[in-house]
Amino acid sequence: MDPKVAVRAALKAGVFGVLISVIPLLGIVLTGALAVFLYRRENGFTLPTALGARLGGAAGVVAFAINAALFTIWIFVFHNQQQYTDYVLRISQQFGGNATDPEVQARIHNMFTSSGLATTVFFLFLAMIFSVALASIGGALASLFMRPSNPRV
Repeated sequence: MDPKVAVRAALKAGVFGVLISVIPLLGIVLTGALAVFLYRRENGFTLPTALGARLGGAAGVVAFAINAALFTIWIFVFHNQQQYTDYVLRISQQFGGNATDPEVQARIHNMFTSSGLATTVFFLFLAMIFSVALASIGGALASLFMRPSNPRV
């Protein structure tokens, strides 16, 4: 594996993966597959499945990091915590939660306390692991399907 080409492919796929990740679950899998595709297009060689999974995982990390940075900027830099709280209340109501219940509102407001932020960081860590795993699966599948059917010996 050429490291320079691999880094470029992971960065390109990760940046594009921010847009693709609008598609739930499938978007991050496609991000990993895109990294393997970009590597093959630039280098001309097909990666083994294990290296395809690693490259896909790297693209997943890039996509997750960009999404997390944008999320952090949106909430904390622009001081939109109240708008974010209202947004979370609307989302919980759309998924069947009772947003008018004082207990639900208290739990959402608790997210901005220090213990709530620690819980949020923990769940973000789990989301990153999940994203990397899905992107690795996409990279492994892409390298598997891009393998030539009659490899020359």
